[in-house]
Amino acid sequence: MINNNYLTVGQLSERSGVAASALRFYETKNLISSIRTNGNQRRYNTSMLRRIALIQVAQSVGFTLEEITVELASLPMNKTPTKRDWEKVAKKWQKDLDTKMKQIQSLSDNLTGCIGCGCLSMKKCHLLNPEDILHENGNGAQRLVDEFEDEGSK
Repeated sequence: MINNNYLTVGQLSERSGVAASALRFYETKNLISSIRTNGNQRRYNTSMLRRIALIQVAQSVGFTLEEITVELASLPMNKTPTKRDWEKVAKKWQKDLDTKMKQIQSLSDNLTGCIGCGCLSMKKCHLLNPEDILHENGNGAQRLVDEFEDEGSK
């Protein structure tokens, strides 16, 4: 028997502000879950509202659905996570957000100059990339990519 702690996909959509099609997509990605009625209709525990809110916030600051899926996998699916559960996710995401902010700041600082080597600044290129040595590291903005990888290993 399904009680008042469960919502239809329409009700969940209305309360969360997320389209029903997106909710069904989230379910296929194991971001949220539902149970089925005898008539095979989806019913969502009200705790899914918190998961959906977290998904929305995480996406708005640049986390991918893959990153979100990894973190949500550590949270209980059909009950409201505890404060400790949320703190674990928050601690991990704070570190990730700090890294993303450093990347954005570095890009902002170097946007009009050489982002190494894309190449936006032929004037600096002979100083920062003599003889096009960065091509040995691969395609794209190698100086910027290397800088982020170095920070990630700290």
